[in-house]
Parts: sequence; C-alpha cells; structure tokens
Amino acid sequence: MRTGKTRALVAAAVAAAMILAGCSGPAATQQTGAKAGTADTIVHAKTDGGTTFVRNYNVLGPATDKAPNMELVYEPLLRIDYGDGAVVKPWLAESWTFSEAGKLLTIELRSDVTFSDGQKFTADDAVYSLGRPLAKPDFSIAGITYKSVTKVDDRQVAIRFAEPAYATLTQFANILLPMVPKHIWASQNLNTWTNPEPVGTGPFTVAEFKPQQITLKARDGYWGGKLPMTTYKIIPTSPDALKAQLLKGEVDWASNSWANGEKEYVAKDPEKHLYQLYSNGGAMSVLFNTAKAPFDDVHVRRALALTIDRTAVVTTLQRPGTEAGPTGLSDQLFADWLDPAYKGKVQTVDTAAAKAELAAGGYTIEQGALVKGGQRYQPTILFNSDWSWGNYADILINTWKQTLGLEVKGAGQPSAGYYDKQGLGQFDLVAASTGGAGVYGVYSFLDSSFRVPIGKAATLNQGRWNDPQTDTIIAAMQRTDDVAELKSLGKQLQKIVVDKVPFSPIYNNYYFVEINATRWTGWPTPQNFDHIPFVGMGPDTILTLLKLQRRGS
Repeated sequence: MRTGKTRALVAAAVAAAMILAGCSGPAATQQTGAKAGTADTIVHAKTDGGTTFVRNYNVLGPATDKAPNMELVYEPLLRIDYGDGAVVKPWLAESWTFSEAGKLLTIELRSDVTFSDGQKFTADDAVYSLGRPLAKPDFSIAGITYKSVTKVDDRQVAIRFAEPAYATLTQFANILLPMVPKHIWASQNLNTWTNPEPVGTGPFTVAEFKPQQITLKARDGYWGGKLPMTTYKIIPTSPDALKAQLLKGEVDWASNSWANGEKEYVAKDPEKHLYQLYSNGGAMSVLFNTAKAPFDDVHVRRALALTIDRTAVVTTLQRPGTEAGPTGLSDQLFADWLDPAYKGKVQTVDTAAAKAELAAGGYTIEQGALVKGGQRYQPTILFNSDWSWGNYADILINTWKQTLGLEVKGAGQPSAGYYDKQGLGQFDLVAASTGGAGVYGVYSFLDSSFRVPIGKAATLNQGRWNDPQTDTIIAAMQRTDDVAELKSLGKQLQKIVVDKVPFSPIYNNYYFVEINATRWTGWPTPQNFDHIPFVGMGPDTILTLLKLQRRGS
C-alpha cells in the first residue's frame, strides 16, 4: 500500500483540475471598506460576485446565486500545494492510503476538528458529505469519480472506485466537495434550503449579512490555529472602482487583472502596493461545442484555431510574451512533461493553412457564413462580459473576418448567464479557462464520462468532447502511478489536443492578486510561497490569513 507521503511525486504529476479564474468582474457599487479598515479587520473586495450578495450558504444546492467565499466556512479533506509542484497535502484529512491496486482509498481524518457549533467532525460527516453527490447526481458539482463511500470507524472512511484512481485524488481537495455537518444537513431539503446560518469546520462564522457587505467573524477553537484578525469583510465592487479603493487603502485584498498595475499601483508605494501574478498552469482558450455542427468537424476547429491572433490579444492585454502554446500546458510549469515538438512553440496566424482545412472539410464561406451541403452556419462566441473580455473577443472576431471572411458574432454575458450557458452547452465557441494541477488535471475535463446532452448542465466537459482515444489515455493515467508512463501518456494527450483541437489555447492564465499591505504584512510573493494568496482557493486563502501580521504589532 502507498501512503500520502510516498505518493507526493505522483500526486504532483496527476493532480486533477481546480479551475479558478482570476479575472475582472461586475458593475460598480458605492460600498467601500473605509470604515471597516480597522486594525483587527481585513477587507476583501469581490469583483466577480455581482453588485449584491445572496444569503445562500447551501454549497451543494442547485441554485445559481450563492453567498461568496463559502470556502472560509466549509473546507475540503485535502489541499493542493501549488508552491510545491501541485503536491496533494493533508487538510481535514490527516493521511490517506491506496490499496487494491488503486481501487480503494482509505482516508484518516484529523482528530482535533470541530464544527463552529462545537460538535466534532467525524467519519459520519465525511461519509454524508461525500455521499451527497452519489445519492443526488445533480449535486455532483465537483465532478466526482468514486462509486461508494463507507465508514470504517470514527476517523476513517473507505472510498471505492471502479478503476484504479491514483490520478483522481485531488477531487478531495476541491472546494466544491466540502465537508458539511450531517447533524444539520441530513434533515434539510437540499433543493430549497438556503442554509442562512452556516455551520462549518472553517475559521469563520457569519456575523452580519447585508446585500452589499458581509461580515465574517473569526471563530474560537479553529483547528488550524488562531487568526490574527477578528473580522473579515467582503464587499462587491467593479474593476474600476477597485483600483480607486486599493489606492485609497479602503481595501486590503482583491483578485483582478490590472493591465497597468505595475505603473498605476505598485510604483506609487512599492512596499505596500502589491500586484502579484501566480501561474495556474492552464490557459484562456476557445472551447468548441463539439456536440453541434459544424464544430463537430475537425477541419472547422483547425481553421478557427489557425486564425486566432494570440499576439494581438496579449499585446492588448498588456502581457507580452504570454501567448499559449498549442497544448494548453504552460512551458514554465510543465517543461519536463511537454513533448519537445511543442515546447516553446507560439501559434501564429496561418491563413493559407486555415483555408486549406476548410476546403478539405468541404466548406466555403459565403456572405460571412460557413456553408456546406446547403447548410449555413453563423457562429457566435460566448464570453464573460464581467471579465471585460469584449475587447479580446473583438480581436478574434476581426481576425476571423479579415483572414477567412467569416463573420462571428460576440455573445457577451454577465457571470451568471455566462456560466449557465457554458454548462448547458448553449454556445458555438466560448472563451473559457482550461487548466488544473498536473497534466491529468489540465486534460481530465475532456473525459466523455462528463459529457451530457446539450440543455443539461455539464459540470465538466462543457464542450461535449467525445473521443475514444482521449478516454483510453485518461483512463490509463488514472490507473498508474509510474511517472515515466504518466509522461508518455501526457504526450499522447498533447498530440490529441494539437491535432484534433477540442479547444484552442490563447494565452497562459494566472491568478491575479492585489494587496494593500498598509494594515497587514506577511503576504506570500510569487518568488517565495507555499500557498497562493488568491481568495477562493480554500485552504490557500486560510493559510494566507493565518500567517498575516498586523503592521507594527
């Protein structure tokens, strides 16, 4: 049997996806953190949660609108250490062991964890929490792959898989698979319950909830240690309003892409104004809806991929040199795993090759539309308007028109509508984040087991990719913990992505972090971190808070 410690290298290699976008958000609000900026308070400005908040802490329920930052109340069993090669490490779980050739996972829980109401966290809670997605598949928002979970004793749970599952360990580090108290949740109707007074294992409870400000209170007796702050305030804001709030010191912490951040923010006070970028190993990509014509045709996908002006996008983004390679894997993080044929390769516009692909597929372009067999196709590209992505969509749209004569229409949607349409498959093309921890984590969403019909919400594989070769390789990665074999399989997946183009990477993705360190010090930096200070990453967020110090204290 293999323990968590001995499997660290393998876990780094095959960690599953935890896709988190670090992009800009919704309309401005008048709320600021000026009054909240006391010595014992930290203020987080949220740019991707709408202009008002909804008091719904039912993390597993079907409702779209939910309270923000539930990961400060509820926690997962494991965490992924992105500062250490994406190694899986303990959190609420103390250790784990695989047996039966990777088909049985036994997890040992910490003995010192309590919920915020004082009751102990036990195996009964873990079995209930892990069992909800099995009992109610509609609640499977984390994309689980296990088949059963049972209690061994008060501190141990046994999780069984149909196939060897070494690669899927990090689903238990997903903040979308949190541990919840059975003694509260089991008696509720999870379809309708909003859980207004959440009880979790995390370091905070809800002290006050207003539509434009949430005040969380640091709890006593948190298993991870005593927090240096007494309250954590969350306010909604917009990208433009956030810049002013950071400069005025009204906000301590936020996540937003700031094109001129170094000049407009950092340069004004290099010691206290921090703008940090942490690579997440993935990319912003064009994802094709392969469940509908003409995007089920590889020639169309190749033609569109060959005519994306990635350099123009990153120039407008003011992040030169961050064009993505054709595999969707970052050269920086995956240098040892990349096929040499793709290492350092930047995709450039190739009009002749794109036109040849369309011709090979039997397509012509007439009056701006794709035409084949008497059918006309007028594509649209879905993008998140709250991320201010319209400018980049325009670059793609204009390039496709200039090179191919194809008129693609933009379909910007605010966050809620964007995620709904993406999940339901109500798009032709969509600008979406593709990434994860490890090669398996980046590509595992392409598994056809996650594929559902258009009109039904997909947790993963929103592009409805259905390729037996892809499935075979992903399954093989799940069955092995041999690093050499994993690298070989990873290169096979890279070739599929490049040749068959289920998605086309545009630019490398980062977690964007803005900090005003006037009140708090001890923040990680991209040069020295064992956790990423990106709000929304669960244990990483908590570790960041635990290690801060009040300035001057």
